[in-house]
Amino acid sequence: MTIATPAPSRTRRLSVPNVLTYGRMAAVPVVIGCMYWTDFLGGGLWLRWLALMIFITAGVTDFFDGYFARVGGQQTTFGRMLDPIADKLLVSSCLLMLAADGTIGGLSLWAALVILCREILVSGLREYLAGLRVSVPVTRLAKWKTTVQLVAIGFLIAGKAGDRIVPITTAIGLSLLWISALVTLYTGWDYLRAGIRHMLEE
Repeated sequence: MTIATPAPSRTRRLSVPNVLTYGRMAAVPVVIGCMYWTDFLGGGLWLRWLALMIFITAGVTDFFDGYFARVGGQQTTFGRMLDPIADKLLVSSCLLMLAADGTIGGLSLWAALVILCREILVSGLREYLAGLRVSVPVTRLAKWKTTVQLVAIGFLIAGKAGDRIVPITTAIGLSLLWISALVTLYTGWDYLRAGIRHMLEE
């Protein structure tokens, strides 16, 4: 007999944590649009500040959706699936846009590449391990990695606009990006090790 897994109810899909996650996903095209308008359509640097404010708001929701889910007992499989997708969309799209407009260039492209490759690798491994019903908990270091990543991207979004006020704004962002990339390599090893172990067992 086949047992169907019930789809999440409308109430659960529209819970506060999930709504915050939806908002983070909706922020992605707005942030990218502001950056594109500035760099490729001749818009003013004020658009970089607007992009930064929206990005910061989106980053803050990453904390609060998890907080409300735990406090309100609203943790769901749907939310656990959606949350990392929203994070990866926000981080990956911003890194690609920053590389396209030259904010991230030269050797720093390797740092961005490490972060993007890790995100793709971890997504694949999570899918594989989920099929085996194996859970790899998010470590405290991984949470700090995400925080440093978001702060680095925030500085880089400010970029040229920020350099007019504090000339080392972009330099700070690039330095934090490298730190994030190094921590990313370390935290990604947990997923890779778990994946290799279970593949060998199979």
